[in-house]
Amino acid sequence: MAFEKSDQGKTIRERMEQEERVMERVDAQGVKWKKVYFGGGEHFKNWLAQCRELGEVDVEEVNAAGYKCFEEAGEKLYRIWVKMEETVGDDLV
Repeated sequence: MAFEKSDQGKTIRERMEQEERVMERVDAQGVKWKKVYFGGGEHFKNWLAQCRELGEVDVEEVNAAGYKCFEEAGEKLYRIWVKMEETVGDDLV
């Protein structure tokens, strides 16, 4: 789970600001991934279905501690990552 010990004791605002800075990651094989969604519930299911149409996705569960609405509803919180394909001309967009 993506809950770091350093997250403990942070306010929800600090955790949300930290989450906004998480945009890309590189996995152990050197593959680049772009975060396209952070949330849960029905919105998550809709985003996941749409992202799967675009290509390879990876779902990461995030600790919902401190996110009151998720805690009270007992819902899980997720990040959706889409594999970034390196193609000629990507730098033009």
